[in-house]
Amino acid sequence: MELEHKFCRLGADEIVADGMKIEGYASLFGSPDQGNDVVASGAYAASLKRLGAERRGIKMLWQHDPAQPIGIWDEVREDARGLYVKGRLLDSVARGREAAALIAAGAIDGLSIGYRTLRAAKNEKGQRLLTELELWEVSLVTFPMLPSARVAAKGEDPADAMLRELAQALEGARREMAQG
Repeated sequence: MELEHKFCRLGADEIVADGMKIEGYASLFGSPDQGNDVVASGAYAASLKRLGAERRGIKMLWQHDPAQPIGIWDEVREDARGLYVKGRLLDSVARGREAAALIAAGAIDGLSIGYRTLRAAKNEKGQRLLTELELWEVSLVTFPMLPSARVAAKGEDPADAMLRELAQALEGARREMAQG
């Protein structure tokens, strides 16, 4: 089976510096996406349990590109609403800094999952009901398949304020150049 993507509106020896904190829902239960798929409550439970037992985490990628990890998901869990994620963009990674600036400016706010379908069936509305998924990664994306899957909160570290100011300055310069 190939790895599928669901687009939504963001080792013990490793030392990770704090970056920009982000959180949101990468998937919502019961909400049809633009591909007419619906994720059922509990669809991630077995995958999250298996990953926890193996001490493996879900990867945070930029636009589903496995060559571009941009941060760390510190928390990935199911709740009554969907798949909740909370993590940090790494400011020591160039693309992580870019992602932080784009989020701060409001240019990027989508989250998307990369997964394999293990069990699915058609529901009474003819939609594909995904009942068991093997979760691989959660990406920050430009265009989410599930429009309501969005980065909901951004950290307010001093570095975040600096990135936000930089993004605003760049946007102002872009507007001035466009005007002529």
